[in-house]
Amino acid sequence: MNLLLETQLNGVLENIFLSLGFDTKFANVKVSDRADLSDFQCNGALALAKIEHKNPREIANQIAQQLQKENFCEAVSVDGPGFINIKLKDEFIAQNLDKISADERLGCGKIKNPRKVVLDFGGPNVAKEMHVGHLRSGVIGESIQRIERFVGNDVVSDVHLGDWGTPMGMILSEIIAADGNLDKVESYDIAQITEFYKKANIRCKEDESARENARVITAELQGGNPLYRKAWQHLRSESVKAVKQNYEQLDVNFDLWWGESDAHETCGEIVKIAREKGISEIDNGAEIIRLEEGNKPKPPVILIKSDGGYTYHTTDLATIKMRVDNLRAEEIVYFTDSRQTLHFEQVFEGAQKLGIAPNVELKHIVFGTVNGADGKPFKTRDGGVMNLETLIEMSKDKVRQSLPKAGEVDGYGEKEIEKMTSQIAIAAIKFQDLKNTIASGYVFELDDFAKFEGKTGPYIQYAIARINSVLRKAKQNNLNESAVVLVAPEERSLALKLAQVHNVIFRAHKDKEPSIIADYAYTLAQSFSTFYNTCPIMSADTSAIIGSRLRIAKITRDVLSLMLNLLGIESPEVMLKA
Repeated sequence: MNLLLETQLNGVLENIFLSLGFDTKFANVKVSDRADLSDFQCNGALALAKIEHKNPREIANQIAQQLQKENFCEAVSVDGPGFINIKLKDEFIAQNLDKISADERLGCGKIKNPRKVVLDFGGPNVAKEMHVGHLRSGVIGESIQRIERFVGNDVVSDVHLGDWGTPMGMILSEIIAADGNLDKVESYDIAQITEFYKKANIRCKEDESARENARVITAELQGGNPLYRKAWQHLRSESVKAVKQNYEQLDVNFDLWWGESDAHETCGEIVKIAREKGISEIDNGAEIIRLEEGNKPKPPVILIKSDGGYTYHTTDLATIKMRVDNLRAEEIVYFTDSRQTLHFEQVFEGAQKLGIAPNVELKHIVFGTVNGADGKPFKTRDGGVMNLETLIEMSKDKVRQSLPKAGEVDGYGEKEIEKMTSQIAIAAIKFQDLKNTIASGYVFELDDFAKFEGKTGPYIQYAIARINSVLRKAKQNNLNESAVVLVAPEERSLALKLAQVHNVIFRAHKDKEPSIIADYAYTLAQSFSTFYNTCPIMSADTSAIIGSRLRIAKITRDVLSLMLNLLGIESPEVMLKA
């Protein structure tokens, strides 16, 4: 069911256009730019005038005359060169809101032709603690995952671990240098493993022999050396455990925990296909696929390095093949920062040349960075990159300052307060990220975590909690919701806003842009606040108005909860303040 008012109006307009002999592709409306004049506006007459060779106002008047006959129209007028203004009857808007209330999807339809979509986000590296740079990929990817599923697509999400490259050889080499062997490797936790990686990274930058040793160990690891494989399994296991803890706190979820290592066997198939198609060649000892020369020439895809090892190009191409062959992917979407742009341009063109993903849409969505107050990537006080665990704890500490202590409110002990703290902190982190367009970076503002007003996640959570309080009190007083009756302009405005849910979600889906949902949730919460402050609910003049306003409040609560859920944010039943 699609209860979007625009869709219903477009259907009526199509019939009118057909009866007048006009092209129906222009039979559509948009929300009016002038809410004081009309609810919706149709500009089709201006486009038709060029085809029909008539005055646009003449065409607009013909359409308007037919529209005036429809019983849902309060007023229809023609303005300017041929803009058709449509004002709906309150009764029609109210009836539509009743239908939304009765619909479990709140008036939202589903896509006509669902697809199998694979989402590749997260991308943490083994043996490194997750840092603030990993935040956006997980938060954005989780929201897109929820949106894709809601509109009806069959979604598979994959974290795609970096677990098979040279860093593995670097760490193993560093552990051997420190301990003399790998006997103690299974006693090391993620913090110790990370320290080994930091030391290895510095050593390999300064020492050519260290780099060569790491390269040799990597090659032997990938070749199946049992000692290195066993040690690597522990590095991977400890890393995955730590990564899962971080993602669990952020409520970011994956169906698959594949890594580059899972594509190792398929890499050989990629090389074989390239040779059979005659598109690979040897260049300075490496096997490559040259890409098309154009206005912006790209470096070649490197399948096998001169030392015989596979590259990230190869593992990504192999992963694409696995996703198409094993998962039946029809669309594969990657989420990374801008540094990976060239890489994916190379991989996508390589996949096309290899023919491994016929009729599969490959997309790379680039996001901006999380910055500090200085506009540069967010760091710790000592200048290092802040790890994700620290960021989350800082956020919780800030939220705790605005909440009562355990036991200060009846029924809210330490467990309940900590749960609320986590829900609000994660909402603040995620909403601060998702309210910005994906492509833009943003400044991380810790002070926003104590704000229950403004364009923040806690503000919307608080709006939901306030509605919950109203509905609880109504139930205690045996007051029930009933059919919507619009008697105040603030009710009408809110009802029209609620009817936009389908359009908002489908725009976010089409553009892969959660900020559309975040913006709508904020403006909807504002509209409800205006309604709440000007339209008494429990003390309204009649029981019919009380019941109507309770229904409007409940629908608003449900829509706001849906919006937050699509952003990956929980809605606490109650919000307490210190």
